[in-house]
Amino acid sequence: MIETIKQTADFLASKMAEAPRIGLITGTGLGSVTERMIIDVRLPYDKIPNFPQSTVEGHKGMLVAGKLAGKTIIALEGRFHIYEGYSPKEITFPIRVMAILGVKNLLISSAAGGLNPQFETGDLMIVTDHINLTGTNPLIGPNLETFGVRFPDMTQAYKPELIKLVREKALELRILIRQGVYVPES
Repeated sequence: MIETIKQTADFLASKMAEAPRIGLITGTGLGSVTERMIIDVRLPYDKIPNFPQSTVEGHKGMLVAGKLAGKTIIALEGRFHIYEGYSPKEITFPIRVMAILGVKNLLISSAAGGLNPQFETGDLMIVTDHINLTGTNPLIGPNLETFGVRFPDMTQAYKPELIKLVREKALELRILIRQGVYVPES
């Protein structure tokens, strides 16, 4: 597995001007954020060795690398889901590739339902924790030491300093921001 990840990372590194420190995975509704980038490379997933293919309507299935707001980023326009038939290992493959490329912070957007009656359709929410109800996880199988320990500390899976920064920027820009726990079930 690690050799496959490195092969894909080497392919992408050969196409990029510099190593990204920020990763972005756009979900339904936020794919247009990449239109603001200064793009070094844009590749369809089917042109990237070993990469899964997005089958969800509205997910472009493109990898974009370049600059956004002066920061070097790599962005996935669309992601992969268990309901598409992918395993957690396949779903996390692109994230592991990003880690090999140098990504230290990953931002993921998603359109999801909510249980809080105070939330409205279209509200932005910061995920502060998650409860996995899928019945599976990417830690199953041999541990890949390159990515850390067998059972990582999940007490701060969502970086408090980034949550604070998002809250501050939302307040500064007068954007209503919610906060909650993500509970995927499929």
